[in-house]
Formats: sequence, C-alpha cells, structure tokens
Amino acid sequence: MEQALVASLEAVADVMENAQDPWWIIASAAVALHGADPGPVGDVDVLLSLRDARRIIPTLGLALHQGSHHAEFRSTIFATWREPPLPVEFMAGFHHCQGGRWRAIVPATCQRIALDGKTLFVPDRAELGSILQSFGRPKDLARAARLAALSA
Repeated sequence: MEQALVASLEAVADVMENAQDPWWIIASAAVALHGADPGPVGDVDVLLSLRDARRIIPTLGLALHQGSHHAEFRSTIFATWREPPLPVEFMAGFHHCQGGRWRAIVPATCQRIALDGKTLFVPDRAELGSILQSFGRPKDLARAARLAALSA
C-alpha cells in the first residue's frame, strides 16, 4: 500500500476514534484494505452517521456542506479534509442515484481492519463488491472484479 494512502488512513483512524456510531471506509481505499489492487487511489471515502459528522467534522476546521461534486452521488453532510496526503471525503446520509432513483448507501456489515496499530472499518468483501458494482462506473467495476478475485 502506498505511503500516502497509509498516512491518510491513519489520520482517518485517529479522527474517527471517538465516533459514537458505525462508520466505514468505502471505494478504492477499502479495496486496498481488503488486500486487492484498487488501481489509482485519489482519496479516502468515509461514510459516517449524521450525528458523528456534526460532531467530528467541525473539529477539523471544516464546514458542513450538503451535496457532492458528482451528479450520481449526494450526501446530507459532505466535507473534504485536505490535511492528510490524500483528500478525505466525509459523507453522512450518502445516496447514490441508480436508474433515476436515489438509494441510501448504509453498509450492513462492518469488518474491523488493523493498520499499523490503528483501527479502521470497511464493509465486508462481498458487500463492498456489491456497492462498487451498483455504482456502475468502469473504475468501480474493475475494483469489484479485483476484490472478487481474492475470494476465487
């Protein structure tokens, strides 16, 4: 795993240490945490509860925003933390538009992963693969395939 990703994940673990509700890293960083090749990792995506977002994000000096910079995704609360080597996108109330319908993305599974003595959480391998497939973008489909290959 690249050092920039490791350092960014460690920063997330530190910030989320006092979260009161479940939280997850998804997308490319989660694929890397599962041990698959995620391809290029441009940021770290963190799903968290509205309660934790309202409490944690302001401690980073960030404003709470609504929306996202992607037409297919939106969040009730969205913030980008640029202090770590890779940007960290915090998303609470995260939704994905599929077939013209918005659906909430709230993982049902929560797998604990240790990284250099820090604790991180991701959806389990199967659920993460399903989430990536539902996004339908070529990069997400490729990541889902590489993740599935670990189980084969």
